[in-house]
Amino acid sequence: MNRVIGLDYGSKTVGVAVSDPLGLTAQGIETITRAQENKLRRTLARIEELVRLYNVAEIVLGYPKNMNNTVGERAEKSLEFGEMLKRRTGLPVVMWDERLTTVAAERTLMESGVRRENRKEYVDMIAAVYILQGYLDFKQNQGTSGESITYNENV
Repeated sequence: MNRVIGLDYGSKTVGVAVSDPLGLTAQGIETITRAQENKLRRTLARIEELVRLYNVAEIVLGYPKNMNNTVGERAEKSLEFGEMLKRRTGLPVVMWDERLTTVAAERTLMESGVRRENRKEYVDMIAAVYILQGYLDFKQNQGTSGESITYNENV
């Protein structure tokens, strides 16, 4: 079976997670860092490399909607990034509601005893794991879990 890659797209980093071959669990693999928010060429090239390396068939991209369910600037940027990913890889891109994943990732790192100054290094990758695992669980339960998924036909 082909794997699924999960991405937590931020202004300076992209956290990356990948599923196991059966699509049951998500593992964090890296955090891609860039110097400037709009410099995406290397970021997209690295994601393409990972797609090939892990034989990825689908991309799940975090969709950071506001807590009141509106679409803000970060969500718009994620939609644009999703469109770029779709064009570059030719793969389907699923937008997944990622609200509170960074908070959960921070809590996980705190509870694991990771020092505050070292958390920044891991938080986006852990958030990508939460995004991807939520999607994988949703697919396993075929939507019966009550979680919601945001599909955007334009992405």
